[in-house]
Amino acid sequence: MWCNVKESRRDLEWAGHVRAYLDHLQAQGLIEGWSLTRRKFGFGPAALGEFHVTVRAKDLAQLDAAFSLVATRAGEVERLHAPVYSMVTDFISRLDRDFPDPQRLDPQRPDPQRPDGPLIDPQHPNPRA
Repeated sequence: MWCNVKESRRDLEWAGHVRAYLDHLQAQGLIEGWSLTRRKFGFGPAALGEFHVTVRAKDLAQLDAAFSLVATRAGEVERLHAPVYSMVTDFISRLDRDFPDPQRLDPQRPDPQRPDGPLIDPQHPNPRA
C-alpha cells in the first residue's frame, strides 16, 4: 500500500499508529509481518505516495481472515485502525505474490509428478489441441 500522510509534520505519530495496528494483527496471527518505508530523496513516481506499507501473509486465507476482522469496524481493531486510515491521503493498494508460483511448471525441468514432462508446452499455442 502506498500513501501520503495528510499532515506531513505528523509522520512519526502516524508511523506509531501503523506499528500499533499491524503489530496487533500480527500478534493475533492474522498477518505474518509488515514493514513501513518512506521514499528517499523524492525518488519514485509521485503517484505512489511518500510511504509504502507492506503486509505479508502466508496465504490468501490468512489475509482474508485479517480483512474479515478489520471489516467489522468494531472493538480494539477499529480503535487501532481508525487513526491509521484517517491520517492518510492518496491511498493506492496492490496485491502481490511470490514468483514463480510453486505450482508453475518449468518447461526446462520436467514435472516430477509426470514422467513425460510438463503439462504445458510453451512452443504450442494450444497444448490441449
